[in-house]
Amino acid sequence: MAMATTIQISEELQKELTKRKLYNRETYEEVIRNLLEDTMELNEETKREIEQARAEVRAGKTHSLAKIKKELGL
Repeated sequence: MAMATTIQISEELQKELTKRKLYNRETYEEVIRNLLEDTMELNEETKREIEQARAEVRAGKTHSLAKIKKELGL
């Protein structure tokens, strides 16, 4: 079993972590792990979306601002 450690957090952060609990007996460690996992997933998803956008630009699937303005009558 991993050694436990204690960290100091503000009361405000503790309240925010408490709000993010999925169930009453969920530990703060579980809450923090879930937040970290969500962040890593978001980062990977964002990387995929950026690569997809770059591929679309390379394939010429773009529209100029002037063309969009003309289509919208601006």
